[in-house]
Amino acid sequence: MQENSSTFIRHAPCENCGSQDNLAIYLNSDESQGHTYCFGCHDYNKTHGELPEVATKRETKNMISGIIEALPKRKLNSETCKVFKYETGTYNGKNCHIANYFDKEYNKVAQHLRFPDKSFIWIGDTTNIALFGQHLWRDGGRNIIITEGELDAMSVSQMQNNRYPVVSVPSGSASAKKYIKRELEWLSKFENIILMFDNDEAGNKATIECANILPVRKVKIAKLQEKDASDLLQKGQGSKIIDAMWEAKAYTPQGIIQGVDTKDLLLNDDEVESIPYQWNGLNEKLQGIRFGELNLLCGGSGTGKSQMTREIAYDCILKGHKVGYIALEESVKRSIRGLVSVGLNAQIHNPEIRKNIPDEKILEEFDKVKNHIAFYDHFGSSDSTDLMNRIRYMVQSLDCKVIILDHISIVVSGIEEGDERRTIDNLMTQLRKLVEEVKCAMFVVSHLKRPSGNLGHEEGVQTSLSHLRGSHALAQLSDAVIGFERNQQSETESNIMIVRVLKNRFSGETGIATSLIYNKDTGRLSESTFDE
Repeated sequence: MQENSSTFIRHAPCENCGSQDNLAIYLNSDESQGHTYCFGCHDYNKTHGELPEVATKRETKNMISGIIEALPKRKLNSETCKVFKYETGTYNGKNCHIANYFDKEYNKVAQHLRFPDKSFIWIGDTTNIALFGQHLWRDGGRNIIITEGELDAMSVSQMQNNRYPVVSVPSGSASAKKYIKRELEWLSKFENIILMFDNDEAGNKATIECANILPVRKVKIAKLQEKDASDLLQKGQGSKIIDAMWEAKAYTPQGIIQGVDTKDLLLNDDEVESIPYQWNGLNEKLQGIRFGELNLLCGGSGTGKSQMTREIAYDCILKGHKVGYIALEESVKRSIRGLVSVGLNAQIHNPEIRKNIPDEKILEEFDKVKNHIAFYDHFGSSDSTDLMNRIRYMVQSLDCKVIILDHISIVVSGIEEGDERRTIDNLMTQLRKLVEEVKCAMFVVSHLKRPSGNLGHEEGVQTSLSHLRGSHALAQLSDAVIGFERNQQSETESNIMIVRVLKNRFSGETGIATSLIYNKDTGRLSESTFDE
């Protein structure tokens, strides 16, 4: 029989680990039974219809007494243990360490018990506990060091002859932010706050989380050469604890760089690899196709955007670069035929032209491109996460240094009306981050909205950033925006495409770059001389 589904009732304190709200209580729909689960210690227990009582306070009478003595294995002397009131004793017949915790009125209210198998439990009332050792340093001072564990705090203190403030968060890295946030007022009494957490992934993460909520001008971060301070003391390398303390670096929030640290950025030129455009006018404006940049191609329907992408893809292949080609409005069959057609100077999708070209010649051209192109076999709208994964695979696994996405509007074509702008915002942000992450050159095709007036882009209306359809992010997040203009209704110039640079982050130079002549027989775009 299938077990009844359960419903979350409330949070409660966990008797096992001492957490005040990590215990979740669930009850089945028939109220015959349920279960509890602690997200802190992962303790799971079934109930039989009754709900655990919600204690508001743990009785301090449950705490135990121990003795203060040296901890030889930890290289901690009895004086240090005495200062911190760190004891050894037994609990339910098992030997344990006893870390005594105090509230802000300096009353002992809870104990953190550590057993030989490295398991922990809390006894007493943990509701209002302060940081471990906080009761020793009431009035602030110059420096305070915060560690991730009680033994670490005592190790650091002992190396300073127990003369200077050292404290620990009560429950390791997972709850460090919670307890430090609670003691911000007290910590602010110190001139310098040195975070000396464990040298591991969890410790490093907690360090940044805590640094971000502390007064920035006061925070320093100490880097240990072992996992923690206790390890260093045990290995007879206590001096390295002091070194880490004095070498602690002032914390700077991520993304903030002081001017004094930018000298190398000023003098050292980045070697940005680029691919020259095959059209001189466009290349002079944009100074090539650079890896790590996102380029937007835009134009009205029928202006030649897709042919432009094929020309760019083929030229990059000839120059030795692999291309990832994502054409969401055509099949892979149509894409590979279009690419080979560029090399053949013949539109092989046209049956009349195809019949005059032998298979051997087509396959000869295919051999030139087959190892330098990858396609996404998909038609129509695509989930953005799925698309990002495909692009990342193309770049990182297949070594595609150039990515062409034709076009962005169809990626979001499946969304409900009214959400297009927001979705394009999110998608462009993802593409921007991805391009910088994998260092590819990306071309994204975008449609234009109809301009005001009687004429449309198919009649040669000049392109503008304001004509981009869907979102301002299209222009804002692109390094270059290239617009195409073509008057398809002209009796004499219907085959002329004007190429206009609308945005150029690299040099700022914009305006008409060149004009391209479309050859109806070959399907190719060739550059002509254009006088602006």
